[in-house]
Amino acid sequence: MRQYDIYSRDDGRKREKYRQEGRIVMEEKKNILTYEGLRKYENELHELKVVKRQEVAQKIKEAREQGDLSENAEYDAAKDEQRDIEARIEELEKILKNAEVVVEDEVDLDKINIGCQVTILDIEYAEELEYKIVGSTEANSLKGKISNESPVGRALIGSKIGDVVEVETQAGTLQYKVLAIKRSN
Repeated sequence: MRQYDIYSRDDGRKREKYRQEGRIVMEEKKNILTYEGLRKYENELHELKVVKRQEVAQKIKEAREQGDLSENAEYDAAKDEQRDIEARIEELEKILKNAEVVVEDEVDLDKINIGCQVTILDIEYAEELEYKIVGSTEANSLKGKISNESPVGRALIGSKIGDVVEVETQAGTLQYKVLAIKRSN
């Protein structure tokens, strides 16, 4: 059977599908991470596998020893916690399996890219903003980390100091001037 590409939108992300011998095999999206993000996810995975799994197993064991499981709220709560932990472990393993780490020390500071710390000026409000550009799995706007896939991140990627970028939003067009690009570490 012939091989060909099918492109589809899934949660706003473009993913490639291949049809081979009647089966569809989905190529996983690469998760772009900084070393800081990689370490954070590896530590969380280790904590869940080594510590949390044992804690929940102990809770389940203690709840079983109390007798009738059909009306045992502690047992149900422990099983729910176990399901949540296992789901998070699976999610983290998937993120790490498809991780592509950005070496921040090698980031070109002539233009904005993932791993850069940028200072921009919101032209409308004359307000300086500082963001670190990261992959979508690390994004956290409350900590000043914006995704390269977000409207602002996408507009900033490739810009140089002095450039004015326009970002299309539902509220209208926003303009930002790039003031500084530096390494985040």
